[in-house]
Formats: sequence, structure tokens, C-alpha cells
Amino acid sequence: MLNCSKVALKASDLGYMSPSLHQIEEQARSLSAEDRAKLAEFMLESLHTPIDEIEEAWSEEIALRITAFEKGDISAYSAEQVFAEARQIAQ
Repeated sequence: MLNCSKVALKASDLGYMSPSLHQIEEQARSLSAEDRAKLAEFMLESLHTPIDEIEEAWSEEIALRITAFEKGDISAYSAEQVFAEARQIAQ
């Protein structure tokens, strides 16, 4: 089993890095473990769509589906039908 705590992999080992990215990596490595963890969390969060945008998109989708249902453009299925089909597929 690989002990990841002993593997010293740098981003530059993965291929070309711009000089500014290399500088940022070196600066980040000089931070305390706690600050590196916080930085990692901030960086990961920056890759995701903000929750407000997701909620707004879902609100729009819900409104579109309600309108389509009310106009008869889409059908509705009971929970029993949906779960019965899911059980069939899972077998």
C-alpha cells in the first residue's frame, strides 16, 4: 500500500507550468499545513458554480416543467410507478 504522506509530488512534476504558477506553488508550499488546507479549500470552491446560481437554474427548470405539465406537454407518474420501474431496473 502506498503511503501518500511520504510522496513528494509537485505540480511541476505533472508537466509544463507557467512561471507565475510555479511561483504560486512554491509560495503555497511555504505556508503552514493549516493555511495550505484553507487555500486548497478556497481553490476547490472556485472550481464550482456558486450555490445561488445552481438554485436559480433549478427554480427556472421547475417553472418550465410546471408550465409544460399544466399545458399537457409532459406526463406525470405516481411515485409508486417510478419506484416500481426503478426496482425492475435494479434487478
